[in-house]
Amino acid sequence: MPPRTSNPLRIAVLADSDTRWKWGAATAARIAPGGPAIEAGSPDAAQAAPVLDGFLLRGRATPTPRQLAEVGVRADSLHEVTAVEFLRAMARERYDVLVLALVGGGVQAVLHGLKRITEGTSERPVVVTGYVGVVYEKLADGLLLRHGADLVLANSRQDAERFRAVYEGVGADASSVTEVALPFLGGAAHPGGPDTRTVVFAAQPSVPENRRDRTYLLERLIRHARLHPDREVLLKLRSRPGEHTTHIEELPYQKLAQKLDAPSNFRLVYGNMGEVLDRTDLLVTVSSTAALESLHRRVPTAILTDLGIREALGNHHFVGSGCLASWDQLDAGHRPTPDEDWVARQGVAADGGYDRAYDTARARITDLLARPGGLPPLTPYYTPATAPGYLPGILARHHLAADGSPLPNAPAGDRAPGPVRQIVRRAARGAYRHGVQRVAPVIRRMGEL
Repeated sequence: MPPRTSNPLRIAVLADSDTRWKWGAATAARIAPGGPAIEAGSPDAAQAAPVLDGFLLRGRATPTPRQLAEVGVRADSLHEVTAVEFLRAMARERYDVLVLALVGGGVQAVLHGLKRITEGTSERPVVVTGYVGVVYEKLADGLLLRHGADLVLANSRQDAERFRAVYEGVGADASSVTEVALPFLGGAAHPGGPDTRTVVFAAQPSVPENRRDRTYLLERLIRHARLHPDREVLLKLRSRPGEHTTHIEELPYQKLAQKLDAPSNFRLVYGNMGEVLDRTDLLVTVSSTAALESLHRRVPTAILTDLGIREALGNHHFVGSGCLASWDQLDAGHRPTPDEDWVARQGVAADGGYDRAYDTARARITDLLARPGGLPPLTPYYTPATAPGYLPGILARHHLAADGSPLPNAPAGDRAPGPVRQIVRRAARGAYRHGVQRVAPVIRRMGEL
């Protein structure tokens, strides 16, 4: 790999969906030495602005141009790649920091691939990974697939404690766990006051997942609009039909809403969540990370209990938050009051300490970049010796062999796709999305007859 240069800092972000691109790019900006929290006039403040190169992992959730624009994060360059193509790019180019904004299996594959191409040299990027939001399922599985990165970011004190407990419990090095906060929090605080003029329901692609529950939530939102004609009631959607996000959405709310007679003060909205929160007086959701963005701004926030408090819904994470409420309570005028101790443990720094949340991560990266002799080899917890029945399958999904080398049938990365290949790729994605959103629900309903 080419030798590391001093300035400017070069950061690569590899993401597999619009949400993870938002997290990865925002994280890159905050962890860079000389990032947003550096005081003006300090030596670090004079450092040249980092160069950010974005890579989008090709797959079912590869974001569309509209989704990328909605995220509002810009990069100096942006490329769509497979895992093998990305590793070839890493072998050609020198990066100081690499942010892996991927599902656990993708992180594990890149770690092993990067380990292979950097064998025999100390020249490699500092590898950073983490989670987009609330971690309420597959804790051990996801964490062990991320083990091996130099920094595994935890979005809260609570997550940092849980992450370390998992690693220590299996005898793995837990020193990579680094407490930070969600990188996209911010915006003006809610002004307060008794009036509720705008109510926003933050929808999720896969929670709840069945038609009955999603229709119920939509009907209750519309009913709230009818009961309060003086309020603007907004359904905030993550994607348009045909687009995919981090999770598969088989039953888009747009389609369900077409069959309901909604009042004029009810609307569907898209766009950046931060911009929507600028005019929100009450944020309602089942378990979306948007709730943490809302709490950070001190916007009244309700986590719905109508469908129960269940791990499958993710709202169990908010037990003790003071935000749990039902539609009946909200219809009657209830506005939840968050528990300050719970909020403080979630990385929601509404007290003004958010600017310092990434200080530890920045300091660790600075130390690693200055480490005498370069960085040590990557050592993921999973190896062909420790997980011979699991790891090869994870790597094969990304066209990598058990040693991290490309499989013989791996896609070529030395040329840009031609027009025919691009057309075929778009058609295949369209067919997949049509199958998920149109065919699969029909087959499921037929199976229930």
